[in-house]
Amino acid sequence: MLFDLIKPALFALDPEAGHRLAIRGLSALPRRNPPAPGGALAINVAGLSFPNPVGVAAGFDKDAEVPDALLGLGFGFTEVGSITPLPQAGNPKPRLFRLVEDQAVINRMGFNNSGAEAALSRLQARKGRSGIVAVNIGANKDSVDRIADYAVMVRKMAPYASYLCVNVSSPNTPGLRALQDEGALAALIDAVTAARDAAANAARVPIFLKVAPDLEPADIDAIARIAHDKRLGALVVSNTTIARPALSSRHAGEAGGLSGAPLRALATQRLRDFRKATGGAIPLVGVGGIATADHAWERIRAGASLVQLYSAMVYAGPGLGARIVRGLEALMRREGFASIAEAVGSE
Repeated sequence: MLFDLIKPALFALDPEAGHRLAIRGLSALPRRNPPAPGGALAINVAGLSFPNPVGVAAGFDKDAEVPDALLGLGFGFTEVGSITPLPQAGNPKPRLFRLVEDQAVINRMGFNNSGAEAALSRLQARKGRSGIVAVNIGANKDSVDRIADYAVMVRKMAPYASYLCVNVSSPNTPGLRALQDEGALAALIDAVTAARDAAANAARVPIFLKVAPDLEPADIDAIARIAHDKRLGALVVSNTTIARPALSSRHAGEAGGLSGAPLRALATQRLRDFRKATGGAIPLVGVGGIATADHAWERIRAGASLVQLYSAMVYAGPGLGARIVRGLEALMRREGFASIAEAVGSE
């Protein structure tokens, strides 16, 4: 109700300013407990017990400012970042666009964030609190050794992250997606795993990998093979797309990654492709265009153990997560599943 009241004011602002105001609003909320563990929607992925499968995707809380506020709204987990070793301003503004007619967003943010040390201080301050808070890690745009950047991030963040998500799929850092190529990706995962295993005061935190939807069948097979061989905790499918389906908004021609409703069909198909390529042996996280419980249920039935939201919250507000959780409970009962885990891949 509150979001409905303030939405016109938020949409009167530049999208980036509106997002900043939303983060400030969440930071002012009284602290509430995260969802309780257990129950029909609870699911175990990569050794972690998620109270429900609905999470916040990376990009919403770039600097780990409001993870506990998001958990307090009913999300089963949240992923902060992407965070890079050094602070960086990102790409020139404007770089974030609402495509209202399409219920979509285009961004070319460019990993803007305050850097590892700023986020680390916040994550250290919440250590010991309950709730699954993951860290999405990236490399600085001007880095001469991007693999080394990821290793640095792992060593810093591993003691404070429920899982680490390696982001090599943003289209807004030149050359980053080349790290999805088979040889580069294998070397990257080896470096990340070694850094994780050597991190001080860190358990063997799971490593997730976030991939792009704009992949060829051979790329999917290679990534699936590496994920299996390197024992990754999960694949996050998928990031934004550089493709441009038919769009109505005047911002349709803006450069950057497209997310929201127009990404839904592509992201769902890519999830099915990875389910087939992995044979169900690697957990999958479904992202892209999820705006209702029915969308989340479709992704779960297609093979996702977890789902994540971001762009839909631009239009429906941060209370969307709790509504989807309630809807999933009803769908699960209607379809006769005793647990959400039973529904994964059941289509």
